Amino acid sequence: MMSTAGTNATPELTPNFRHVRLELAREKGHPEGDREHGYDLLVPLDAEGRLDAAEWKTHQAACRVRRFVHGETELVGRLRRKPGGTWYFDYAEGEGDDEVGFRLGEERFVPGEYVSIRSGDAMHTYQVKLVERL
Repeated sequence: MMSTAGTNATPELTPNFRHVRLELAREKGHPEGDREHGYDLLVPLDAEGRLDAAEWKTHQAACRVRRFVHGETELVGRLRRKPGGTWYFDYAEGEGDDEVGFRLGEERFVPGEYVSIRSGDAMHTYQVKLVERL
């Protein structure tokens, strides 16, 4: 599990925080998608279902991501944002394991919508399957 960057406590979550589940959408090799390949996110969303950058800024340590792929070890990390607004998933020190979201700041996290995430050299599309209040 990743540390909370020098603090022993995670800031209290606000009502904007949601659990979001993403599952691999249809693609070559997965004609039906894959429920066992995806992400669980703990993120703040605005009223339209978009990532809330202001809320993220004050609660960065609480913004978590868990990547799951059948047959592989789970990765647990944090949602981060680069200067310029690009959102990415950060699992360990350095950039080698980072997964960058394609225009995640513009996407709506509502069931049925799709988001794209680059893992290594490949871009994959995921469907938003669940958005729930905590």
